[in-house]
Amino acid sequence: MKLYISCFLLLSTLCAFAEGTQTWEQTKFDEFEKGTARGVAIRSVGTLELAPQFKPLYSSPSTYLWAITTDGAGNVYAAAGSPARVYRITPDGKSQVIFEPKELQVQALAERDGVLYAATSPDGKVYKIQLTPAPELKPDQKEEKKKKSASASKSVEAGTKESPGDKSSSDNTAAKVFFDPQTKYIWDLAIDKSGQLYVATGDNGQIFRVSQNGEGSVFFKSDEAHIRVLAFDHQGNLLAGSDGSGLIYRISPSGEAFVLYSASKKEITALAVDEDNNIYAAGIGEKRPPAPTPLPGAAPAANPSALTAGTATITIVPNPQPTGSASSILGAASSGGSGVYKIAADGSPTELWNSRDELVYALAFERIAGKQNLVAGTGNKGRIFAIRGSGEYTDLVKASANQVTAMANGTDGALFAATSNLGKIFTLGPSLDAEGNYESDVFDAHLFSQWGRLEVRGQGNFDLLARSGNVDNPDRNWSPWEKINFSSPEGPLVQAPPARFIQWKAVLHSGQKTPQIESVILNYRSKNAAPVIDEVAVQVGARFPPSIKSSSENTPIIVGGESNSQQPKQRMESFATAMRDKDSIAVRWTAHDDNNDDLVYSLYYRGDGETQWKPLTKEKLTDKFYSFDSDLLPDGGYTIKVIVSDAPSHSPEDALTAEKESTRFEVDNTPPQVEDLNAAFLTDNGGEIHVTFRARDGFSPIRRAEYSLDASDWQFLEPVGKISDSKTENYDFSIPLPASSAAGEHVVVVRVYDQYDNLGSAKVIVRK
Repeated sequence: MKLYISCFLLLSTLCAFAEGTQTWEQTKFDEFEKGTARGVAIRSVGTLELAPQFKPLYSSPSTYLWAITTDGAGNVYAAAGSPARVYRITPDGKSQVIFEPKELQVQALAERDGVLYAATSPDGKVYKIQLTPAPELKPDQKEEKKKKSASASKSVEAGTKESPGDKSSSDNTAAKVFFDPQTKYIWDLAIDKSGQLYVATGDNGQIFRVSQNGEGSVFFKSDEAHIRVLAFDHQGNLLAGSDGSGLIYRISPSGEAFVLYSASKKEITALAVDEDNNIYAAGIGEKRPPAPTPLPGAAPAANPSALTAGTATITIVPNPQPTGSASSILGAASSGGSGVYKIAADGSPTELWNSRDELVYALAFERIAGKQNLVAGTGNKGRIFAIRGSGEYTDLVKASANQVTAMANGTDGALFAATSNLGKIFTLGPSLDAEGNYESDVFDAHLFSQWGRLEVRGQGNFDLLARSGNVDNPDRNWSPWEKINFSSPEGPLVQAPPARFIQWKAVLHSGQKTPQIESVILNYRSKNAAPVIDEVAVQVGARFPPSIKSSSENTPIIVGGESNSQQPKQRMESFATAMRDKDSIAVRWTAHDDNNDDLVYSLYYRGDGETQWKPLTKEKLTDKFYSFDSDLLPDGGYTIKVIVSDAPSHSPEDALTAEKESTRFEVDNTPPQVEDLNAAFLTDNGGEIHVTFRARDGFSPIRRAEYSLDASDWQFLEPVGKISDSKTENYDFSIPLPASSAAGEHVVVVRVYDQYDNLGSAKVIVRK
């Protein structure tokens, strides 16, 4: 098998590829994240490698698992909601309900020396559950116990009841109220070296310290609404994270508090301390300025999606969840994203990781190959990340649930992860998977394509396979996976049949050298598709300035600020201006090529009644516009044809062309003629001049006529028939004269316009 492959030949030989060869490259984290990994981790630097073993241990009937802890025997204890229970799961996956309270949630757990403390919410209490196993009973004792159990009442003080799929608890597994903080919420529990219990609460932001005999008092009171998480550093100081301002407190055993860090997020959801006494914290949610104080007597604003609890407003998210969960639970703060921070032993803070999409609910440490790595359990895609340093991380695994809400270390080096939506428990590590596979995202070549060589940079023992198809779903009759032979004399050619879509798969195998894949490049060539001319528009009386360049595939002709194109509206996205010039003709066209080939254009014209196309340009054009003098064409009707070719990107035998004709347009450069212009004084009334003339045009109708007497303003004329719509129009009209100027010499000038604004004029002199 291959120990190291470097077919990544980005040398000068790459330039020798035939025209039209393209590549699909995957080498970045964001590119690999689009694929599907099973037993394969994805590093932020863009590397695929074997992931830690990730196995399901237990699936509970509860929807939410809020907290987990372990004992010295390797058992896992899970705090659940919907329904509220505490489960004990043995190392072989067998489960037992050991506590079932009346409250809605079991929110937090802490274990020490065979005693489990369980906190409930809302309006919760702390219960003490004795975990010491009972001595083995004799057969007659077991029968007697069975009879008593059947008739005994089921109460919280007596223990728990059996549920489907869970074994009933032992007689000595008893739960009793240990401490009642008289607060709305209990968020976390922690036990110090002397066995004292610390209780983090919400609605008043208090931490209670409870002795082993159950006597408790307020240990610390913050100005935050909720203390969400607790942990201890190596000096025995209590660490606490808040909800509201995202504060991380360090509280000495005497109760003296110091704010270590104010995070950029509003809520601290997890704390962890490594072997060097570095503190790690996860924060989620966007900090918001405090709401304005309402005026005296003003009613509070309605908020149907919130539950008011004392001084805190707890947002209820659309995802079904029990009453009384904080804003962090299951995505309520997703708009602000999340961050992970490191506070060094000297107190200096650093942001290690942040995400706009992933929400960190839990932090812990895993050991693989003797190295301690920080891992973060997230939602709402159920991912676990390893965070190795500032900006460096690995997407380790994905759980078959929406949120990874809690984590705890096992006795054999494994890490247990609990999830919600669905309530499950998994084991992570301590060793790597022996084999993992990764399926790339489906690649769309957009055209029927032939697949070439696969270039890979990586090391260790792995196989690559490929498959292809003509629908975007690989499950719909694609070709089977074909292994790529890297030892073939022809090189690592992809054997998948030509198609539009393709996908590759990597199978990583453990060995002496850890397998890694850094980049995969597929060479392919799409079948050449003919270019397409979308529209051809012609504007008579316009010209493109010499400095203009094509600005868009979809740029219509614009003359004087108005579009003169019949292109669809969706194609009229940007505009190039053709200047008015009555002696010119402007042509503009749009075209596209699915292969993204370079295109060249040729223009031809043909007059009415002609059978052959004549070249309008001598050279190939690369711009998508052209203008020329209109007097090159005699008066008449014409059509322009644009021919496009992808020859610059293909060999002569592979080049393809397409063509499109414009709509018919007319050229009229000849002005109309004024004929038989006559003017005379009326004999019976010397105060008027009678004028007659005929206007004639050889090609287009007469559109307008005007006259001027003795250089006065032009006056509009109507033809004899009142409608100006013919190539020949007759005019007969009288011009009144003022009495003071009736005698003498007068000059009458007439002018006429055809449909294309060509002008013809004449004058006549009248004397009396």
